[in-house]
Amino acid sequence: MMQRYFIVFSYDGAAYHGWQVQPNARTVQQMLEEALTTLMRTETTVVGAGRTDAGVNAASMVAHVDLPADTDTTQLKYKLNRILPPDIAVSDILRVKNDAHARFDAVSRRYCYYVTTAKSPFARRYAYRLTSSVDFEAMNRAAALLPEYTDFTSFSKLHTDVKTNNCRIAQAQWRRLDENHWVFEIEADRFLRNMVRAIVGTLLMVGRGKMTLDGFRRVIEQKERCAAGDSAAAEALFLAEVKYPKEIYL
Repeated sequence: MMQRYFIVFSYDGAAYHGWQVQPNARTVQQMLEEALTTLMRTETTVVGAGRTDAGVNAASMVAHVDLPADTDTTQLKYKLNRILPPDIAVSDILRVKNDAHARFDAVSRRYCYYVTTAKSPFARRYAYRLTSSVDFEAMNRAAALLPEYTDFTSFSKLHTDVKTNNCRIAQAQWRRLDENHWVFEIEADRFLRNMVRAIVGTLLMVGRGKMTLDGFRRVIEQKERCAAGDSAAAEALFLAEVKYPKEIYL
């Protein structure tokens, strides 16, 4: 008898061509499926809560998998962490209802984008360095406009296979962590490919005085990717959290 489980894990995306399995490229999904297949001694596939682009990190990603109902999840977590590469770590394996879906049952996702205003040999891998001053208050005024809209075509990668570019953004704001570090946090029911990095890149234009608040609003309303700014660097972006209804857990 089979049982569905949620695997909660994190990864450093630097060495991977994103989450989703694809030909001729090393991906996080591939690594997880190969490890599970080795341990379960049968081909095992997983379904992730969403995609992350090449180089993007995850502090907390979720994928569902069907395994024998008598699986010892404590032992499985231990063994997975033994054979997975050091840049992927499993933090939990949870029993869920057999119709639970890691992608479709998620009620929200939260991303964090980190920037630093000081040169640091340690932060450089996980934070984007701002080499000139930016106005974070102006960027927060622009970010506050995002929940007013639902169509984010202007911040979507072109030629994707999604049926709609509509998302409901619950909150988006810049928050200061210390003297030199800031984080942009954004939570929504779903995200488009490249969406957060495109939003950050456009907000930085506002922060540098290259775009007004009205200009930022026009970018959203034009529904044209070419109207927005360049995508911010991938290594500073983290999938921070995926939320689910409590009732799907057993």
